[in-house]
Amino acid sequence: MPPSQRPRRSRSGRVPTPAAAPVRKRPNPWYIAAAVTVAILVIGGFIAEGLVGVLPNNSGVGGSREYVEGVGEQQEIMPTKNHVPDGRRVDYNTTPPTSGDHWDFPASCGFYPEGLDDEKIVHNLEHGNIVVSYNLPDAAVQQLEDFMDNFELAPAWAVTRYYDQIPDNTVALSAWGVLDTMQGVDEQRIERFFREYSGTLGPEFTNGLPCARARVMP
Repeated sequence: MPPSQRPRRSRSGRVPTPAAAPVRKRPNPWYIAAAVTVAILVIGGFIAEGLVGVLPNNSGVGGSREYVEGVGEQQEIMPTKNHVPDGRRVDYNTTPPTSGDHWDFPASCGFYPEGLDDEKIVHNLEHGNIVVSYNLPDAAVQQLEDFMDNFELAPAWAVTRYYDQIPDNTVALSAWGVLDTMQGVDEQRIERFFREYSGTLGPEFTNGLPCARARVMP
């Protein structure tokens, strides 16, 4: 054997035993799943809190984080706000509802002349959105639609729907725990309700979660 290939001896004359390669432990899949879940929740929280600033035509959240005397009427909050399977009906303590269990997916902002289910829009309320329910003659429907189209808070916070469970010629404004009903379309009253409660009363997000989709930033 050439000298360069002979094993080196220690000072004691013994040939050292090669060190065993370290054994790598396989990562625990439960730890990985937990870490991914935490990361998603954290990132989702930042997105939800920052979403308001990237939405078009949005001047921010409302001015009050609690009921304001004279702006609607305060309603009793129902004891649970759980998700229930789509299609399951929920009994609410107000008409239209202002809190309670709801379906998994809220509605997007917009004007819904065909109506929306109570169980769907309650999820919007939980996010701090404002639901405008109406049962109006055609001329008043057009007035309401024109107003909502030009109201800067509507694209981010408003779900407006036909609703035949309220009397004729009525508009009802719903936020989480607050309800205001009026005869006809009172634009100033609608505007004040939004300026107080948009994004502020829903229990799930501090600054609400707008029902509009965020635009792609340049």
